[in-house]
Amino acid sequence: MTAIPLIVAGVLGVALLAGYVAVLVGIRREDKRLSLRQAPDGAAASLARKVTGCYARGGVSWT
Repeated sequence: MTAIPLIVAGVLGVALLAGYVAVLVGIRREDKRLSLRQAPDGAAASLARKVTGCYARGGVSWT
């Protein structure tokens, strides 16, 4: 009975760590591409844009 909260906390901790790493990977990929004007090239890049708020809705119009 006392192990259940520890297991739940461990699973949540691993899930948060995986999400954090995915955002870091996505930011790194977007930084290497040097362009936010194109569509993200993967799930990690898409997640990073959504989490950081660094995306353009409906494309961009500047050149």
